[in-house]
Amino acid sequence: MKHLEGKITVVTGATRGLGKGIAIALGEAGATVYITGRTLERSTSDDGVSGSLQETQSAVEQAGGVCIPMQVDHSDDEQVRLLFERIQDEQGQLDLLVNNAYAGVQALTDASGKPFWESEPSLWDACNNVGLRSHYVASIFAARMMTPHQQGLICTISSWGSLSYIFSPPYGAGKSACDRLAADMAIELKPQNIASLSIWPGIVGTEKFTQFAANMDESAGLDPKNSAIKERYNWETPLLTGRVIAALATDSTVMRRTGRVQIVAELAKHYGLVDKNGERPVSLRSLRFVLPLVFPALRKSPWLVPNINVPWSLLLLQSLSSPKIGAAE
Repeated sequence: MKHLEGKITVVTGATRGLGKGIAIALGEAGATVYITGRTLERSTSDDGVSGSLQETQSAVEQAGGVCIPMQVDHSDDEQVRLLFERIQDEQGQLDLLVNNAYAGVQALTDASGKPFWESEPSLWDACNNVGLRSHYVASIFAARMMTPHQQGLICTISSWGSLSYIFSPPYGAGKSACDRLAADMAIELKPQNIASLSIWPGIVGTEKFTQFAANMDESAGLDPKNSAIKERYNWETPLLTGRVIAALATDSTVMRRTGRVQIVAELAKHYGLVDKNGERPVSLRSLRFVLPLVFPALRKSPWLVPNINVPWSLLLLQSLSSPKIGAAE
């Protein structure tokens, strides 16, 4: 169903991972999708994972959308300004911005296993320049296009890492700030009929995270939480986040959600959406996820566990001891 036909959308950081899946889903829904990234032509990076704007463009077009690749470095505000200037000149409107660009993955990988004081201060910038700051900059230019039309949606990709420790303090601080950014932008955008949401995917099987799981040491699988990663327990594909965002973009009641965290698995259930494989992963705060995570024998029969979400208040109480897994970039 092409329910986004005629809609103009932007997905930042769409050469691979979540951004690529989101762009494909928007194309699947018939949208015109501008995608950004630093790599235009097909290539393989130092980590052995390929990804380019041209590859994403091909996938979006195969899904039925119109895709326009834009080579943009989101650490350069002028390049971002020119991106939105071009969209204004070519389309005269913008209906959806997805803030997804993130440049901290390699830095986090290099710092893995080190306490923050043994890492360089630059780890903060690697996590939060192209990420938190670039989301703010893109939102400025998007809002300037949306406000004259009194409509629009800004989705900022965040993470369960804003609630509990994952990877490092700079990562968690940045994701918490993404949630706050979305919430505070919503206050100022609400009178303009523009919604601002923070989006939390679950455990996403991106190219990078799949590679990480495949390379995990066998001894790591002895821990129930690590074995869940190796087994790809309750994984989502990037396409599910995109399908949820596409549904939000056409939801006439989306303003009721503005300013709040939105969990991909819970929205998929609400909208009746399934993932690429036809399955519907559960929320990471569902008992159906939590109990089999701790007791691996239950993973063979997860339907025996009620799909009931743990209240936010209880999640906050136990956040310091939460498992160190979450959304992969």
